[in-house]
Amino acid sequence: MDKFQTKDVFGIQRDIPLNYIEREADKIFIDSLDRGHHIVIFGSSKQGKTCLRKKNLNDKDYITVHCDNKMDLYNLNINILKQAGFTVQISETKTISGKAKIRVGFGWNLFGKADFDSELEGEKGNEKEYKPLELDPEDINDIIKALNSLDFNKYIVIEDFHYLKDETQVDFAIELKAFHENSKFTFIIVGVWLEENRLIALNGDLSGRVKSVNADEWTDQNLLDLIATGEELLNITIPENEKIKLIEKSLNNVYIVQEVCYEISIENGIKEQSDQTVLINCTNLENIISKVISQHSGRYNNLLTNISEGFQSTELEMHKWIMYAILKSDIEKLEIGLKRNEINILLQAEHPKKQDLNPGNLTQALKSIASLQVKKNTIPIIIDYDSSNLKLNIVDKGFLIWLSDQDKDELITEIGL
Repeated sequence: MDKFQTKDVFGIQRDIPLNYIEREADKIFIDSLDRGHHIVIFGSSKQGKTCLRKKNLNDKDYITVHCDNKMDLYNLNINILKQAGFTVQISETKTISGKAKIRVGFGWNLFGKADFDSELEGEKGNEKEYKPLELDPEDINDIIKALNSLDFNKYIVIEDFHYLKDETQVDFAIELKAFHENSKFTFIIVGVWLEENRLIALNGDLSGRVKSVNADEWTDQNLLDLIATGEELLNITIPENEKIKLIEKSLNNVYIVQEVCYEISIENGIKEQSDQTVLINCTNLENIISKVISQHSGRYNNLLTNISEGFQSTELEMHKWIMYAILKSDIEKLEIGLKRNEINILLQAEHPKKQDLNPGNLTQALKSIASLQVKKNTIPIIIDYDSSNLKLNIVDKGFLIWLSDQDKDELITEIGL
């Protein structure tokens, strides 16, 4: 019988880890699938959003579209059609907005050319007859018609929704309501943010049509169960007090817990399931935690520079002052989120413009902070703004742990303040 490998139990991997545990988020996700709602899986970076979806769905039951910051609604819908199985060809006909329509087909012939036979026209005996289908990718009715022509019945997963431009997110949120009312298609939206009703904030009509699943919450007991499952699989024992210390120092970040458990196992010579129970020596635990966090120190340093520079040089330097507010705040405050009003009070006291500073400038800079990170290739994003609750959130807890070990005055000097 093959032994379990440490790399398949602890650490971050492409597949679902063998020590996966079910938690409250799994129950909410499964219940939402049964009720036919669109589903939004949200949470911080590397907190198990994709694993949750993969664990509770069979591969054959869904298609996946990965978003980027270059996609508009036109390209997003084309990608949905491609993943559904269509081949796509640009048409010479224009849409009302002036963009090119597309012709869609299903399958490829022996010469490698698309066989554009999509729209169901009728049946001859047991064989279906088709005619070419031309459509406008920005017209929701055309998209629904095309998917129906395939008798499409899979879930549609939209990964990395937070990378889309703000206007594209709004356009898709409007389209999502039409999908709910005029079809039976169910979307699963996955994004890095901490606000429960992000999509409802984009389109109030989605209220009651979308169910949110918080993948960010890992309780102490969840993480203890995760570690215990890994211990059982590898036949090892990690001292209880060391587990508690790890969870506390990781700020309940499952990524850090998994990586540290992997590193401490390897350090103790456990590369696979042990024949006899091994007590893990954790004297080097704190150094390993620092090692896991320091792997991202270059990325975190770049974040300080990239946010402070903003999109371009401006008189007010609002993004630099937002970073200043983050560096001046306690880690405990950053854990729960920094309110816009708190940032505004700090800036009115210390920004060169002081009381003459326009609060609208701050709001505009906060709303663009996610797109600024994407533009500067800070991926996944580390900082996000919750427009509903007017709060700046750190969505990468590793950044908070890293920040707690830094000389903040030195960092403030480095960003030029």
